Amino acid sequence: MAIADLGSTEWERSKISTQDINLLKKLGISKKQDSLRFPKEESYPSPPMEYRPLMKEFIRLGTQFIGYRDYAAKLEETLAESNKRADALAIKLEQSEKARKKAEADATSIEGLRKRLHDAETSLSDNIAQQSDREKEILTRLESQSRRFVRKTQQDYDLENPEGDRLLDALSLLEIHGDEAREGLAEARTGLSRLFPYFFKKKEEPATFTALAKCFNSQEDLGLQLRQEGLKVGVEGTIALVADSQQDVNWARVGDTKEMETKRWQSLIKAAKPNSKKILAYLGCKPTPAPSSSKSEVK
Repeated sequence: MAIADLGSTEWERSKISTQDINLLKKLGISKKQDSLRFPKEESYPSPPMEYRPLMKEFIRLGTQFIGYRDYAAKLEETLAESNKRADALAIKLEQSEKARKKAEADATSIEGLRKRLHDAETSLSDNIAQQSDREKEILTRLESQSRRFVRKTQQDYDLENPEGDRLLDALSLLEIHGDEAREGLAEARTGLSRLFPYFFKKKEEPATFTALAKCFNSQEDLGLQLRQEGLKVGVEGTIALVADSQQDVNWARVGDTKEMETKRWQSLIKAAKPNSKKILAYLGCKPTPAPSSSKSEVK
């Protein structure tokens, strides 16, 4: 009876469960569940006792193989996923390295640009300061020139519509003085050119105004010289007219006249005026309203 119970117990243990069937399916066995079970006790006798432990060992080994295969497949899947992640990380690392190098290059470029900008700002500030100093110097010189014109021409001007900029206003004022000076120089050149042949009969008129003006600024008294030349012509003309009238005049005695007082000289000149008009008209000279009677002219 004990032996029969033991056999029955071993038989129950030797039955293939649903879990075992699933494991066998993973091994490639696709038979139906009923075909994998042993026949019922009534139709098939219990397997020999010596085969039952071996079957259990096979089942255990199969179960371990299935577990190892699943674990290996999972490891392969995990490894493949890890490789993908590693590749993605490598790509990201490469991109990050490129981005880092680009950022460093940009930082270097930005630093260079910042330095160039700083240098440009410094240079601009220096240029502005220099320009301001130059403008002040130019303004001072323009105003100085205007004051010098005022001292020379005795004519000062005020701007009717000033710009509000001292430099431009000073330039405009100097232009007004310059226009006046040019006009004055043109008038002076015309006048001196007309007088030049009378004072310098044997000289050629200079081409420049400065040289022409210097001719009239010699140390000699050109007015006195011209006056004496006129007196000489007048005396010679008077003597010629007296000779033509056949009147006897002792000219040597006239020339030996001693020193006389100024008042007497002026009185004689005044008395001679009525009689001198015809002589002057003949000589082609228009009498002046008030000719000089200074004796220095005949010395």
